[in-house]
Amino acid sequence: MKYTIDNITNTNFIEFGDFINPYEKKAEDINTNTTKSYFDLANIEILGDDKKARLNLFDAKKREFPLKIDMFEQHPFSSQVFLPLGNNPFFVIVCSAAIKPDLNNLKIFKIENGNGVNFKPKVWHFPLISINDAKFITVDKKNADNNLEIYNFTSEEKFYFNG
Repeated sequence: MKYTIDNITNTNFIEFGDFINPYEKKAEDINTNTTKSYFDLANIEILGDDKKARLNLFDAKKREFPLKIDMFEQHPFSSQVFLPLGNNPFFVIVCSAAIKPDLNNLKIFKIENGNGVNFKPKVWHFPLISINDAKFITVDKKNADNNLEIYNFTSEEKFYFNG
């Protein structure tokens, strides 16, 4: 499969969710000017009856390339944030929200400089592709029951990603 890797921006990622770049936001001084706060970095969406979110810490292992891309997942009842602790670059491979992923229109983005992403509910994506061993803050639906759908690629759809 032929693909390109795009540098992520607010504009080219909007279809899939939020590009989280705290440094594009105007910081507010809080706590008697001892803290700079970057409020409202992502549109956290929790759908269904239970509206509770959870804050998680993922300990991601460095991926080896070429990486076999043979499935996508999506979360029908919540958005999902990935924000690295520190300057740990990662890739996201995504397709628009749909009944099944349109692999002819997949996009690959590289996220750097401590920035992150927030996938909208139902956006198809490959699991976290960390370039280094790194820790990531994630936010998603607390009640994860039925909040994960997996699409396994056919042998013709599978491809290798070289990073």
